[in-house]
Amino acid sequence: MAEVVLFHHALGLTAGVREFAGDLRAAGHTVHTPDLFEGETFESVDAGVAHARSLGFDTVLARGVQAVQAFPEELVYAGFSLGVMPTAQLAATRPGAKGALFLSGFVPPSEFGPWPGVPAQIHGMAADPEFADSGDLAAAQEFAAAENAVDLFVYPGSAHLFADSSFSEYDPAAAGLLTGRVLEFLAGL
Repeated sequence: MAEVVLFHHALGLTAGVREFAGDLRAAGHTVHTPDLFEGETFESVDAGVAHARSLGFDTVLARGVQAVQAFPEELVYAGFSLGVMPTAQLAATRPGAKGALFLSGFVPPSEFGPWPGVPAQIHGMAADPEFADSGDLAAAQEFAAAENAVDLFVYPGSAHLFADSSFSEYDPAAAGLLTGRVLEFLAGL
């Protein structure tokens, strides 16, 4: 079974993120959910992003890096949207990474250094402005084409946080497919 660090999105450590972590735990995986916002949650992505900006994205990233220091090196890094930043950095730079899961967002790991060839999955919706229009999708396609062990899954729809059951954009069918693919990925490590 895998040991996973799951970083939340701009809404904070919501009930939906906790539920997703619980689904992974129910399959036998160990899942850590660091709170990069120190208990604060938000009702909208815009409010959460504004909070992240007020903290400084470097601070959010540093909190993610700090959160894993007590954990073993052999981790799978996973992040929803904003959480893909520490996911990319840690998977690219911390020795021992077993895998990476980029959920509803993507940051090219080359921003932090050369990709160590660890397996990865990228998930996002085809018409999500935060994923498709921001350049994340194009960067994810390029990355997946260049790396043998990287799979890109693009779902129909325009929701951003479609796998967070506590958010209005939740899409049960797409979320179920994403969760199944993530569980298959973790089982194969």
